[in-house]
Amino acid sequence: MSQRVALITGSGKRIGAATASLLLSEGWFVFLHVRNSIDEARNMLKEFQETHGFEPSAEILQADLNSDEELSSLVNTVRAHEVVQSNGGLHALVHNASIYNSVDFAKVSGEYLRLNNRIHIEVPFLLTQGLLPLLKSARGCVIGMVDTSVGRAWNGLSHYTASKAGLRQLMLNLAGDLAPEVRVNCVGPGAIVAAEWESEHFESVIKNVPLGRAGDVTDVAKAVQFLLESPYLSGQVINVDGGWSIAP
Repeated sequence: MSQRVALITGSGKRIGAATASLLLSEGWFVFLHVRNSIDEARNMLKEFQETHGFEPSAEILQADLNSDEELSSLVNTVRAHEVVQSNGGLHALVHNASIYNSVDFAKVSGEYLRLNNRIHIEVPFLLTQGLLPLLKSARGCVIGMVDTSVGRAWNGLSHYTASKAGLRQLMLNLAGDLAPEVRVNCVGPGAIVAAEWESEHFESVIKNVPLGRAGDVTDVAKAVQFLLESPYLSGQVINVDGGWSIAP
C-alpha cells in the first residue's frame, strides 16, 4: 500500500510543526524543511514517538531558502528520494516558511523588502515549479500559508502584507494553471501565535475576534488536512481566524 508524501517548508516549530505532526499521525511521510530549527524538529519527532508509540515516517531537510544553491539542492533531494519514487510522487507541498517582523515603512530597506518577496513569493513559485512533475504524477495539492491582512492596513507591516498578498495571488493563479492534475489552495491564519514584539497588537486583534479568543496551531493544521482530504476543492482561501475577517 502506497504512502502519501508531503513537504512542509518551515516545519521545525509552530504552525509548520503542528501540521507535520498531524499528517504524521495520519500515516504520511513528511519532509520537514528547516533553516535553523533542527533541534526543534528533532524534539518534535521525539515527542511524537513518545506520544503515539511509533516512529514517525519523516526526514529533516535543512536549507536556507534565500540561497539559490540550497533551494536547488532541496528540490533535487526531494526529486531523487526513494520514498517519493516508490510512492508515486509528491502528494502535498505546503508553503509555510515565513518571516514576520514589524519595520516602519520609512526604514524598510530594499534588501529586506526583497527578502520578504523572496521567501513569500519567489521561493513558493520556484519550489512548486521544480517539484511540479512529482506533484502531477501524484495528483497532489499545493497549499500556501497566506494571511488575513488582505484589505486591511497594518502599521509597520507593508513589506510583509504586500508579499503575503503576492503569495495569495500566486496560489490562486496556479490553481488555474496547474488544473486538473494539481489542486492549489490557501490557508490564512489569524490570531494564532503572537510574535514576541506584537503582544499589544495581538491583544487588540483578539478583542475584535467574534469567537472571543485566540486560535491554536492545531486549528491551522486541521485546515491544511481538510484541504488535502478534499479532492474537489481548488482555488480556495480558508481563513482560520475565529471570524475576524468578517468582523466590522
